[in-house]
Amino acid sequence: MKLAKWTVGLMAGMSLLALTAQADAGEVRVTVAEYSAKTGPYFEAVKKEFEAANPGITVKFEVVPWDVLLQKLTTDITAGTNADLSIIGTRWLIDFVQQDVAEPLDGYIKPEFKDRFIDTFLSPSIMEGKTYGLPIAASARAMYYNKELFEKAGIANPPATWTELQEDARKIKALGTGTFGFGLQGKEIETDVYYYYAMWSQGTEILNKDGTSGLGTPGALEAAKLYKSMIDEGLTEPGVTSNNREDVQNLFKQGKVGMMITAPFLSNQIKDEAPNLKYGVAAIPAGPTGARGTYGVTDSIIMFKNSKNKDEAWKLLDFLFTTEQRAKFTQGEGFLPVNKEEAKMDYYVNNADLAAFTALLPDARFAPVIPGWEEVAQITSDAMQKIYLGGDPEAGLKEAAAKANAVIKK
Repeated sequence: MKLAKWTVGLMAGMSLLALTAQADAGEVRVTVAEYSAKTGPYFEAVKKEFEAANPGITVKFEVVPWDVLLQKLTTDITAGTNADLSIIGTRWLIDFVQQDVAEPLDGYIKPEFKDRFIDTFLSPSIMEGKTYGLPIAASARAMYYNKELFEKAGIANPPATWTELQEDARKIKALGTGTFGFGLQGKEIETDVYYYYAMWSQGTEILNKDGTSGLGTPGALEAAKLYKSMIDEGLTEPGVTSNNREDVQNLFKQGKVGMMITAPFLSNQIKDEAPNLKYGVAAIPAGPTGARGTYGVTDSIIMFKNSKNKDEAWKLLDFLFTTEQRAKFTQGEGFLPVNKEEAKMDYYVNNADLAAFTALLPDARFAPVIPGWEEVAQITSDAMQKIYLGGDPEAGLKEAAAKANAVIKK
């Protein structure tokens, strides 16, 4: 009797395992970064189109806010519950490669598939000759300016240098209409990057040639003094350290900020949310020697090594990187094209805003491909917050450089 019960229990357990395996077979789970309100609807449409074209394969997208994405991925990877595919910041990729959780894609990539991409955006995901990710989103940064505020302040053209930007910010402040000359973010994602714009204009790089942090250089100090002086003079919005990128963008869309630096997607937001706003897009100002730099960004989609449905996952990747799908996603979110054929479309060729960003790509810097980069970036952001709140720039940067170098040497 006991044997019979054990046999029945065993068969029931095997049936459950079979059902679980059947449920997993052909299912591709994808963790998606949330870029805007359009992200979820786009991937829902992808699910319908892809599943209709690929009977037997189901897709499950989970949309996750950027500010918790890395933590979620870290937790899921540790527990072994991660999805088959995930969008990540490309700057995180080296850590995933070193942890041996990212699957090389070269066995799937055919020459004609690789030829779809603009090399500038594919190369950051190639490490030691292996392709670990595909560029799902790409952008650079440029300066937006409010044409109406410029006209009222008697400013004819966007500033070519940081000195001119300060002068223009003073004129906008003098309008006395509750507007601010320069929008400066002071918390969360890309707070470090906002500082690099001024640093690069001083001829300083994030890493010195010997691989150490550039935060301890004279150029880094001049950049920090520049931003602090604008805060102290009231040329920025008040409470800089309380404002993230989206907060400053919202102030710009409301017509309260004369100038700010951000990504192409702000253009789409303005068209949707502030269609009457008169604005322009220009290069990031240059420093005293003419140096300038923009931040080139790619986000990648990667396949995890422990995926049980790699072939199905690759089919989805192939679908996502067709010209048609690339155009829908890129144009909807307001990014730059990573697909050669897409880049030839009238939407990009005749778009003045995007042309301004594309013109800056030769001066683009990408986040350094080093282990622990996120920790180094956070050290920089923390240092800038202290300086913006009144801390001494020289002491703050010296301390930050020491902390960054300790991480780099690990």
